[in-house]
Amino acid sequence: MLIGCDRGIPVDQKRQAGRVRRMTLQLEGKRICVTRARSQSKRLTALLEENGAEVVGLPLIEVVPTNSRKVLDEVLEQPGVYDWILFTSANGVHYFFRELVAACEDIRSIAFARIACVGQATADAVREFNLRTELMPSETNAESLAAALVETGSLDSARVLVVVGNRNQQTLPRILEKDGNAIVDIAEVYETQMTDLSGCDEAREFCRHGADAILFTSASTVEAFTDQAGSLQLDSGARVPKAFSIGPMTSEALAGAGIPLAAEAPEASLDALVAIVAKSLSA
Repeated sequence: MLIGCDRGIPVDQKRQAGRVRRMTLQLEGKRICVTRARSQSKRLTALLEENGAEVVGLPLIEVVPTNSRKVLDEVLEQPGVYDWILFTSANGVHYFFRELVAACEDIRSIAFARIACVGQATADAVREFNLRTELMPSETNAESLAAALVETGSLDSARVLVVVGNRNQQTLPRILEKDGNAIVDIAEVYETQMTDLSGCDEAREFCRHGADAILFTSASTVEAFTDQAGSLQLDSGARVPKAFSIGPMTSEALAGAGIPLAAEAPEASLDALVAIVAKSLSA
C-alpha cells in the first residue's frame, strides 16, 4: 500500500483536485437571496449551492392555477384549431400542458400548431414536453416576439393562441391583431399572487443578516419586494445585497422601482443568471 495515498490517489493529486474544486466554487462564502415562488426555486437554489453559495429563500410570490377558466375551457374543447401557440413564460408552458393533458389525455391534441416562445427558459420548458420551439426572438420581450411573428408572413387570418398569466400585458395580442391581421385568443392559465412575508422566518433572516446578492426572476418579484419594503428593512450591520435580473422586463421593473441593477443575465435562463452573479461577485 502506498504511503500518503487516499484510495490510490497520491497526496499531490488530491491537493490539486481540492484546489481546482475551490476555484470552481465562485460563490463560496456568499449569501444569495432567491425571490422565486417556493415551489419553483429548487433548480435555482441547486445551481447556486453547486457554486458554493449559501442560499436564503425569500418567496415573494406564489404561482397557482387560474380561477378565470372561461376562455381556457373553450380552448381545451378544440385545441387543434390553432396555427400558432405562443408562450411568454415557463409557468405558462407548464400550466397549459397540465391542463391540456387533463382535458384531452394526449399532447398531440394541439395538432400541427407551431410554437413560439419568449426567452430560453420558456423554450427549455417546451422541450420538456418533447416539443420544438419554432420561433424565439433574440430579445426577451413580447414586442420582439410579435415583430418576429409578423415578419414570418404567416399571420394573416391565422388562429393564434397566446398563453398568459394574470399579470401579463396586452402588448403581444394587440400587435398580432393590428400588424399581422391574426385572430387571437388569450388563455390565462396561471395566477401570480403576492405572499405576505411580514413576521415570517425568511423575512427575519433576511433583515437580520442581509445578503451579498438578491436575484429577481420576474417583474412580479420586483413588485412584491417593493410592496413589502417595510417588512424587509435591513438591520444595522446587515449585508446590503446587489440586485441581479434575469432579463430586460425584470430590469425595467427594477429601474421603475428605483433599485440599482448590478447586472442582467445575458439570456433569460437560470444558468445565465447564476453565471453573471458568480462573475460579478467574484471579480
